[in-house]
Amino acid sequence: MKFTTAALILSSATAFTPIHQQQKLAFHNTAVALNAVAIETPLAPLTKWGEKISDAITLQKSAKTAKKGSFPVLFTPENANLVNASTEEELNYFKENAEFFRQSMVQDGAVHIKGFQLMKTQEGFQSFYEAIGMDPCLDPLHSVSARPTINGEKGSPVYEAVNKESRKNFFIGMHNEFVGTRAPRAAAFVCFKAAEVGGEFLVADGRKIFEEMDPKLIEKVASKGIRYSVMELPFFGFLDDLPEAFEKPVAGLIQGLAEFAINAKVDFDVKLLWGKSDYDQSRILQARAPSQAGVLLHPETGEPHWFCNVHSHSSKLRKKREEMYGAERFEDGASQINKSDMFFGDDSDLSEEELEEMDRVITNNIKYIKMSEGDVVLLDNYKTMHGRNVFDGTRKHGVAWFQGWDGMRSP
Repeated sequence: MKFTTAALILSSATAFTPIHQQQKLAFHNTAVALNAVAIETPLAPLTKWGEKISDAITLQKSAKTAKKGSFPVLFTPENANLVNASTEEELNYFKENAEFFRQSMVQDGAVHIKGFQLMKTQEGFQSFYEAIGMDPCLDPLHSVSARPTINGEKGSPVYEAVNKESRKNFFIGMHNEFVGTRAPRAAAFVCFKAAEVGGEFLVADGRKIFEEMDPKLIEKVASKGIRYSVMELPFFGFLDDLPEAFEKPVAGLIQGLAEFAINAKVDFDVKLLWGKSDYDQSRILQARAPSQAGVLLHPETGEPHWFCNVHSHSSKLRKKREEMYGAERFEDGASQINKSDMFFGDDSDLSEEELEEMDRVITNNIKYIKMSEGDVVLLDNYKTMHGRNVFDGTRKHGVAWFQGWDGMRSP
């Protein structure tokens, strides 16, 4: 099938997305009611960047002395004397102890809620997060791409958590969920069916990553910031065959049109640069988002933590994992477009040694959670990174994003 250049530019703007990807509801609401509520769901909130960290090394030394609890916190029916309880009894318990779960999420970063019956259905899962006072928001990809919903219905508040068979051998690196200027404050990941092999949900404590990273590298990330390449347009090999007199004007026209189309689609500034693909050295246009902070102070607790998606976005680290799990399966145009990379905020490259250090520390802090049907991991999207292991079989996990929760101090 042949595509015109203009059509490719416009379709690529629609597919713009990094790698990786409702108001109050009663327990037995109908699908019609769910869709009606979803229409009123707000966008994901703007990211809380806070003030720039000026002395990261001193802050790192101080953070190492701070006491921390278990990560993630495990909570089971045995903890609440709810063994063999009905779903109604479980729901009442969550309502009565809502503050405990919210506080555990904020203070400890993540809570693994395991062994309950209530969350084995989408309706039960929604009633759970409503009971503990979580306020849903739209997927942060909402403005640039439509992430599938778990039940296939448009407007449903529970999204797919990368269950496609075509992505089963793709290890989803550790990341905080954000797109451009927007980041959910929290998330709840739920298992409706576990994969037969693998498919573990992964979490990592951003506070520990901040503490264990080489101090000089922490200082460099804090001072320079980071910048993501969030998309590659791989359709321009034909430019190399044009006469020299035409190549530069045509390339400039394409670059300008594509940049205009993409910036009209997203709510943050994107700059397009010509380059070569790390995969096959073909000519590409690389879309880079604005520079941003890679370490933050938590908006609720003030704790310093890593907030840098190098593990998922670095093309070199992805290629390294391909050697273990097999190459990515680019089965459609969007898959070819949605390739990412990372640089320092001044557009300089990360050295091999810097990438190795980041990969080492992040990998050492990954916790593998083999979720069972009805299990939920409630996490703070700022201090906790998440990912997904490769898998075989059929996997059905979902996720709901939250703009905040009852009693939040920094809305």
